[in-house]
Amino acid sequence: MLDWQDIQIFLEVARGQRLSDAARRLGLDHSTLSRRTRRFEQRLNTQLFERSTHGYQLTEAGQQLLAHAEEMARHAVEAGESLSDQDHRVSGQIRLGVTEGFGTWVIAPLLSAFCDRHPGVTLDLLALPRVVNLSRHEADLAITVERPVSPGLVISRLCDYRLRLYGSRDYLARHGAPTRLAELGRHRLIGYVDDLIFSEQLSYLEPLLDPAVVGAPPHFAMRSTSVTTQHAACRHGAGLAVLPCFMASTSEALINVLEGEVEVVRQFWITARQEQRRLARVRLLWDFLREALETNRAFLMGETRELVLPEASP
Repeated sequence: MLDWQDIQIFLEVARGQRLSDAARRLGLDHSTLSRRTRRFEQRLNTQLFERSTHGYQLTEAGQQLLAHAEEMARHAVEAGESLSDQDHRVSGQIRLGVTEGFGTWVIAPLLSAFCDRHPGVTLDLLALPRVVNLSRHEADLAITVERPVSPGLVISRLCDYRLRLYGSRDYLARHGAPTRLAELGRHRLIGYVDDLIFSEQLSYLEPLLDPAVVGAPPHFAMRSTSVTTQHAACRHGAGLAVLPCFMASTSEALINVLEGEVEVVRQFWITARQEQRRLARVRLLWDFLREALETNRAFLMGETRELVLPEASP
């Protein structure tokens, strides 16, 4: 008979593909986890992993076991959820992956009400300048700037948001404000590092910098993989930046320039694996986010400057 603890260890190693990551999540030291993984293989008389400097890759036998292990884990979680539902309380952990700027400026403030409503739930908010990988179980839910295409996912359009071109009062006082696109070639710009951009949906400036329109080649004073860093640089006068309204409109130091001429609208998508979407706590967070962001449509589109926080009790 398979030991459930061995199955949990196998799942964590298979999902993360690195022993150090699995050890951290399980609260075990590296050597103990390595020893228990090898002992599990010995009990099964089967090699489950190919070990290399790149990590732990599943063998064909490991892939076969993974399907059964995932099903066992799903049933275990659903059993716990059913007991929680009987007691009319929701508990457990939810890991939510979201882009850095949106997670910091919008999602984190909104989640305060969710925490008040469901004190038995622990939220892990992964606000990262990249896309979390749901297939590797990095998160239970993900909010992304482009629609995922992986099979086995539940996907829904979460909200639209608007971006505009901003400069600080100090920068505009020193360099003047552009009055048309053709003048952008004479200004210092702030943007993403081209070869490290994690989504083409973030290439805001490229369509605006057509050499036939701006004339002079654009000058980037600063590039960053982080939109929060771009916001800080713009606010302190490093140059002009295309920023989400939900970030820039809250700062008195930033002024919208080329209003009506530079308007970019993008979407956020919410995604979960099918088995996770069925969990009560994940459904609650999914529905909470949809409702809270619908309430804040005007804020996300740059029509108001105040984020509307949900009530602690629905």
